[in-house]
Amino acid sequence: MTSLLLIIIYIAFISLGLPDSILGSAWPSMYGELNVPVSYAGIVSMIIAGGTIVSSLYSEKFIRKLGTGVLTCVSVAMTAVALLGFSFTNSFWQLCLWAIPYGLGAGSVDAALNNFVALHYKAKHMNWLHSFWGVGATLGPYIMGLCLTNGLRWNSGYWTIGIIQTVLVAGLLFSLPLWKGKQEAGGVEAEKTKSLTLRETTKLPGAKAILIAFFSYCALESTTGLWASSYMVLYKGVNAETAAKWASLFYLGITIGRFFSGFIADKLGNKTMVRIGQGTAGLGTLLLLLPMGDILALIGLILIGLGCAPIYPSLLHETPNNFGADKSSSIMGMQMACAYVGTTFISPIFGFVAEYISISLYPIYLMFFVILMFVMVERMNKIRNRQVH
Repeated sequence: MTSLLLIIIYIAFISLGLPDSILGSAWPSMYGELNVPVSYAGIVSMIIAGGTIVSSLYSEKFIRKLGTGVLTCVSVAMTAVALLGFSFTNSFWQLCLWAIPYGLGAGSVDAALNNFVALHYKAKHMNWLHSFWGVGATLGPYIMGLCLTNGLRWNSGYWTIGIIQTVLVAGLLFSLPLWKGKQEAGGVEAEKTKSLTLRETTKLPGAKAILIAFFSYCALESTTGLWASSYMVLYKGVNAETAAKWASLFYLGITIGRFFSGFIADKLGNKTMVRIGQGTAGLGTLLLLLPMGDILALIGLILIGLGCAPIYPSLLHETPNNFGADKSSSIMGMQMACAYVGTTFISPIFGFVAEYISISLYPIYLMFFVILMFVMVERMNKIRNRQVH
């Protein structure tokens, strides 16, 4: 029964990734039909991100009231309804309206599932689960592209993914007894712990450090992915087609890196995995800085991807150890919210840096967040060591 629940959680993580990357792949076909400027994709993205941040912050309250299984089911249902709403949309304001449940559902389920896995499963599963998120994020644009290349409109892509999410909701409904059984077998019932306010959560020893670390990690990942092609074209002189392919290797590095991290995470431990990841990502940014040819820059991008791979899942899995299982759900939601803030705002800010100063600062910008993340994680570790000893 436990293995069946784990399979369901794996599938749920694929479903988390499915909608995350389809707006970008569909937008070139969407904005003309909706009669809006191409830049309006940012408005939709910001609405989704805003909903995600809000629902992450309050996820602990929802977990406590509903339980992880029910919350996951409700959240996936919200994203399914939103995706189906996208498929029937014929105006921009409707798109913005459906973006609200889209973001609210995504944030709650992400925080709830990460907290549940951190409490009840080993580190290897956290790495593999986030690798499966990458599978979903890859499949989403592929499904959209398949619809578009076969003469269908972008609405069909959203409809297809919405139906996939709806089927998952049905599976989650039947799995609800498994969630409760796993909680009772594990002896941890985070849903029944005392709820902490946002202020109380930030006052936990090490909380501010780990929140900055999550912010820094997602700033690093999102900025690397968004601006890799532009850096290669505008600064390194690589042609656009080659740069796009090279940039995709960054995401491939994350997905493959998390898959292989799962085999060694339990042996090495979360802290060691994070340090290895930070060191590898730092080396990658250094290679981007060196004026020694395009191939070295390509290796740098791949190393940043491989370095990013174990950091996020390992930091998430370490949450109950850092703060206690009884406070895990409270801090998890805030960690996810800070991560989304880093994703949403820091990579667009680099766009202004590139435009008004120089895109050559790309590796230095990335290195800043690698160093900030390292300092904050080590600060958290020091606080944790003092508590233990």
